[in-house]
Amino acid sequence: MTKALVIARLTFREGLRKKLVLGVVLLSVVFAALYVWGFHLFVQDWRAMEARRAASGATTVLPYEVFASAMVLLGLWTVNFLAGIMTIFASVGTIASEIEQGTLHAIVPKPIRRWEIVLGKWLGYATMLVVYIGIMVAAVVVTARIVGGYAPPNVLQAYALIVLVALMLLSLTILGSTLFSTVANGVIVFMLYGMAITGGLVEQIGTALDNDVLVRIGVLSSLFVPSDSMWRLASYLVQPRIAVNFLGPTPFGTTVPPSSLAVYYSIGYAVVMLVLAMVRFQRRDL
Repeated sequence: MTKALVIARLTFREGLRKKLVLGVVLLSVVFAALYVWGFHLFVQDWRAMEARRAASGATTVLPYEVFASAMVLLGLWTVNFLAGIMTIFASVGTIASEIEQGTLHAIVPKPIRRWEIVLGKWLGYATMLVVYIGIMVAAVVVTARIVGGYAPPNVLQAYALIVLVALMLLSLTILGSTLFSTVANGVIVFMLYGMAITGGLVEQIGTALDNDVLVRIGVLSSLFVPSDSMWRLASYLVQPRIAVNFLGPTPFGTTVPPSSLAVYYSIGYAVVMLVLAMVRFQRRDL
């Protein structure tokens, strides 16, 4: 296990040096700046609208927290999406590229088990993702609190679920890296991620139209890759109930959150994918 932690530390440092990760970080900084500006404009428009309503004697149709919650939801959805993209493309060549380049030939003969290499790389990327998601979620929540004067509920639970989404994708990508080439793995996992998002949209449409077939299609896609179902639960928890009832099922949220069983399934999914990656790499010829 000590050797796995050494690999984790090296992987963390290597991940921070990757141009793709740096690109995602720069885009995240741009997003954060635009988000602060956008939230500021939203607050200004809301206050101006309320002033006009007060002058005309009209009453507020909906409370401020409904619209502020929508802004927070949009910000967290973007964080979830950026984290997913960074997870896939940062770890896509974790094993495959090093086999192709012959790097692992210098590591495998040393007194270190192959499963420790896989676990160490997983821990290194997982640490990077936990830190990144934490910073981005904090940026969204602090902006809402300072600029908008709004504090969303259940932030820690939502943060944990977004991290779980990233860890599932990480385990799946590392497993793919032990099975396919770097390019093929990137294409396959990205398509699966997109399929999960599409399945979630189909389920929301089915819920809005009361169509059981569309709902079942969404549920099946979430069983195959449960990343979007965990985002749906996070989006439900981070909104006040009045906002959930008003907004209804949307591309960003849901009115029917997954159960706690889905959370256990997602945790098990991440663990099983990681174990399969260890087993596969143990048996793979270099």
